[in-house]
Amino acid sequence: MNTFFKTSFSALFLLSILLSSCIRNDALVDNHQAIPRHYWSYLNKVQLPFEISDTTARYNIYLNLRHTSEYKYSNIYFLIHMVSPDGKKSVERKEFRLALPDGEWLGKGSGNIYSYQLPFKSNHKFDKAGKYTLMLEQNMRDNPLREVTDVGLRLELAK
Repeated sequence: MNTFFKTSFSALFLLSILLSSCIRNDALVDNHQAIPRHYWSYLNKVQLPFEISDTTARYNIYLNLRHTSEYKYSNIYFLIHMVSPDGKKSVERKEFRLALPDGEWLGKGSGNIYSYQLPFKSNHKFDKAGKYTLMLEQNMRDNPLREVTDVGLRLELAK
């Protein structure tokens, strides 16, 4: 191999390492759970456990969602159940826009799948340390809701 190729290869290798080290993933939790056969029934509450150790910190909570291009709505409603370490429960109904009025998807597309990180709570403070469980339940008219491939949770420290 001549010197030019060795030098070029080395420079490219170092550049890729530098660039990859600049990419930060601030997620404490970032997961997805598949929806069987892409048919999400009311009975299928997706459970997403996570641990909080620092009650002085503030957190941003996002709901991860993926659907196919065959999903027939421009929005989605969730019932979001939260169970705290002491067993206290709360439920919140929330709507998220998934498409513009002209039908263009707002999510990031890859082939036939569109991905979203839907903001649920910003700058949220947890009162207790320990294990929490977020449960997601689809709350649309269709049962089962078709073409949802998976849902999940992203938790990160607020900046």
